[in-house]
Amino acid sequence: MRTLALLLLALLSASSWADRIKDLTSVAGVRSNQLVGYGLVVGLQGTGDGADIDFTAQTMKSLLDRLGASLATEGRRSDFDISQQQPRQLDVANAAAVLVTAELPPFAKPGQRLDVNVSTIGKAESLRGGNLVMTRLFGVDGEVYALAQGPLTVTGIGAEAAGSSVSIGVPTAGRIPGGALVERAVDTPFGYADNIVLNVGSPDFATAAAIVDGINREFGEGTARAIDGASIAVRAPRDLDQRVSFMGMVGDLAVTPAEGPARVVVNSRTGTVVISRNVRVTAAAVNHGSISVRISALNQVSQPNAFGGGDTAVIQNADIEVEEPTVPMFLFEPGVELRDIVDAVNTVGAKPSSLIAILEALKSSGSLRAELVVI
Repeated sequence: MRTLALLLLALLSASSWADRIKDLTSVAGVRSNQLVGYGLVVGLQGTGDGADIDFTAQTMKSLLDRLGASLATEGRRSDFDISQQQPRQLDVANAAAVLVTAELPPFAKPGQRLDVNVSTIGKAESLRGGNLVMTRLFGVDGEVYALAQGPLTVTGIGAEAAGSSVSIGVPTAGRIPGGALVERAVDTPFGYADNIVLNVGSPDFATAAAIVDGINREFGEGTARAIDGASIAVRAPRDLDQRVSFMGMVGDLAVTPAEGPARVVVNSRTGTVVISRNVRVTAAAVNHGSISVRISALNQVSQPNAFGGGDTAVIQNADIEVEEPTVPMFLFEPGVELRDIVDAVNTVGAKPSSLIAILEALKSSGSLRAELVVI
């Protein structure tokens, strides 16, 4: 564990390195789009919604109607009195109503395949062995962008017998690799915009300036200009072939990004603490320990002598012990770095929960010169 901590410290303490522009930025307008649809999974082994879910039965009836299969009716059959004919209740134990979601990548063209996720929305117990019937996938604008269909891959499994049940994974959700075909492409401004805008993943003025300098140094002054700390406008060729090649060369340029802000991220649930390399602590003295109090009671019975007289009495004996471990106080000198902080905390053997308390106390006292983020 200590070896891993020292390795992380060595990586964090290393000098700045160069990153490719494609790893630091994304092209504005070139993004994925979320798709969603409502469908029906059939072929289940009695683990579907059943007759209790009305919308599953309605979906099945609509599907059969579109395929030319009409449901039988109950009551007296009469061509002249339709009001006496009632639709038969469907028991769709082998079918389940599901929501289908997918992500449409940028530049996706009609005919390409997408992976889809399928999840139940009714009382279905498992989708194992099911097959998704052709489902339309809609974008946020209400247009159909893909059609999904195919057999599901379900990793979860559940079993129940004699009042006992066991479940491994999530049997009510599945996936269809390549289960959707793209039917409509999403228009992007990449091919006709005058300038291509690059958005920095971690907005920083120094990083944006470094990217601008790197592009202008390679392709000439004025090729790139910073809009703000998060966006950079790049003048690209008008010809589409040249534009694609140009952006490929821009993405491969290596620049040295600025170091991120001083930040300490604390996960209070798992006890995980991540400290960035440029965290500093001003002069402070820390002593962290715990006091444990243990009370033990022993009840005894006092019996009188056989011929001495007296009464039997109950005597309560209580033993109280107070333990306070000896924890050395460690001192932070002005401007100590990450390695000094970790070494000092490891010296006193502080646990993750204790480390969180120490960091919060340092932040409250004003000695921790960093942003403390608790998640």
